[in-house]
Amino acid sequence: MPTLDIFNDDAFSVTGLTLAINNPPEGQIIPAPSPVTFDEEGINTLSVFIERDGDALSLVPASERGSSKDVTIGAKRDVVPFEVTHLATRATVYADEVQNVRAFGSESELETVQNIVNKRLLKMRARIDATLLFHRFGAITGKIYDADGTTVLLDLFQRFNITQQSMSYDLATATTNIQKKIRDSKRLVEDALSGSQQITGWRGICGRGFYDAFVDHAKVAAAYDRWNDGAFLRSTNLNGFEFGEVLWTPYYGKVGSTLFLDPDTAYLIPEGIPDLFISRFAPADYIETVNTLGLPYYAKQRVLEFDKGIQLEAQTNPLNICTRPRVILKLTKA
Repeated sequence: MPTLDIFNDDAFSVTGLTLAINNPPEGQIIPAPSPVTFDEEGINTLSVFIERDGDALSLVPASERGSSKDVTIGAKRDVVPFEVTHLATRATVYADEVQNVRAFGSESELETVQNIVNKRLLKMRARIDATLLFHRFGAITGKIYDADGTTVLLDLFQRFNITQQSMSYDLATATTNIQKKIRDSKRLVEDALSGSQQITGWRGICGRGFYDAFVDHAKVAAAYDRWNDGAFLRSTNLNGFEFGEVLWTPYYGKVGSTLFLDPDTAYLIPEGIPDLFISRFAPADYIETVNTLGLPYYAKQRVLEFDKGIQLEAQTNPLNICTRPRVILKLTKA
């Protein structure tokens, strides 16, 4: 019959538990993926510095051969610092849970107890994953909130000292020229990029209310019907509806009473911009991990007082941000 001594095995060290939580069994982890791709990387510090070039490119005027009157000046750059967020949760495996475990079939006692621990770690990781997704939506919308949905952890517009761009779509009026609205929206984004990057596509991330009003609009409904009628002809199963050269995607995310996206808003996002959305993971606050390259998840254990059980901790130390928040255009439903 297994005892708490089994937790002295290397499988329950920081390395073993961290490996387990970073490689869960297939099919046992949520949540739905982020609708945009975040570039993920580990760092060995607790801060990330984003270098910003405040200069726009300008054309070089023509001049006489053999002479040049134009001068290219150095870039006016500044550095914007960001701190990682510490997200940690704990769980307990009590002695009674281990005491009554017996080996079954070909499994050893160690393997069986590991199953108990791994199941607990999976629950902890599921909560962390949902929180990471919530933070990534904050990076899209420009404000990252704490778990209560009201406390602002990071306001990207305030940090970059810029204002958010937005446009209202009057979807309640049948005569609204939606195609023109989309073109005008794109041009705002293109102007914000200042021609510094090549846009390869467009994505509209929509709350339920915005998406329903958009596809039901008189100027859009016929195209929406044709899109659905031709779904079987497309080689890929795209989640959404392409209109005005934008893939409009409905998204609904909610944990408890906290919504990930305002139902009556949408966000127009240019695709193909390098490092537009990034995730950086710092090392855990354990002696063993100081100055090492950060991993997405960490786990550690300790024996409770009087050997009454094992306490597990799982944590992540992420920074999820949009490096150019002004090019994400907020759309509202009028």
